[in-house]
Parts: sequence; C-alpha cells; structure tokens
Amino acid sequence: MKDRDIHACMRLLKQEVRRWKEPVVGVVAKASCDPFQILISTILSLRTRDQTTAEASERLFRLATSPAVMGKLSARRIERAIYPVGFYRTKARHIREICRDLLERHQGHVPDNIPELLTLNGVGRKTANLVVTLGFRKPGICVDNSRASHQQSMGLYPDPQSCRE
Repeated sequence: MKDRDIHACMRLLKQEVRRWKEPVVGVVAKASCDPFQILISTILSLRTRDQTTAEASERLFRLATSPAVMGKLSARRIERAIYPVGFYRTKARHIREICRDLLERHQGHVPDNIPELLTLNGVGRKTANLVVTLGFRKPGICVDNSRASHQQSMGLYPDPQSCRE
C-alpha cells in the first residue's frame, strides 16, 4: 500500500465514521466512566446484539455497580438480569468469578493493563483492550478477529500476531 492510498483510505474513513452508530460499550463508557461497568458490559456484549446488551446492562447495574455488591448476587439473580444475552449462564458465572477475583487479588479495582485483565475468567484480548482504552483512556485500537484477518489479507499485517500486540 502506498502513502497516497493510505491518505485516500483515511479520508474515506473520516466520512464514513460519522454515520456509524456507537457500540453499546462506548455508550456505557461515556455514561459511567467506570472501568468495572465497562468490563461487565463488554462481557455481556460478546456474541450479543447491542440493544440486548444495553437492556441487560441496565437491568444488572440497577442491582449492583461494584464488584463487592455484584459478587454477593446469586448466579441465578445475575442470569435473570442479563437474559437473553448469548451464553447468559456462562456469563453470569464469569461475572461472579470476576467480582471475586477483583476483590481478592485487586482490592476491588479493575486492573488497568492487559496482562492482568487477561487473568480474569472470561476476559479475552478484545475485552481487555476495550477496558484499557475506554475505561482508563489509554491509547489503543481494539481489533476484532474478523477485522484482523481483513487487514492481513490487505497486506497490512503479514504476520497475524503482529496486529494483536
């Protein structure tokens, strides 16, 4: 790809981005500025439509907005609050485990770096990146696996691992 091609792509992206609807996790980030709520909303959003994620997040955050309070909720109560998000039973279990880990290993605070976030059950690289960039305002680009493969096919990242580092 040549410099002129990159500049043309950037112009096009700047035009198109104005038409995009902000993902629900971005809306949560703007409303709460709370890394914990961003973490939980991101977990709920995986394999789930934005509208469903927004409604489930709202119901869950009416019950609890901190690891200490949310960790006291039963898995069944969390399941009822977040249904019908995809894999709601697994996500409810992971949410309880995350709350426990945050309290036991991180004094109730969400870690602000990717390696520590990746130690939390149910947190993968995409979730960790979103929490760091939206929750802690650190620079970064969150790349979905499908986007990474598109970029690789365009020759932007010849090595699949290079776009994840």
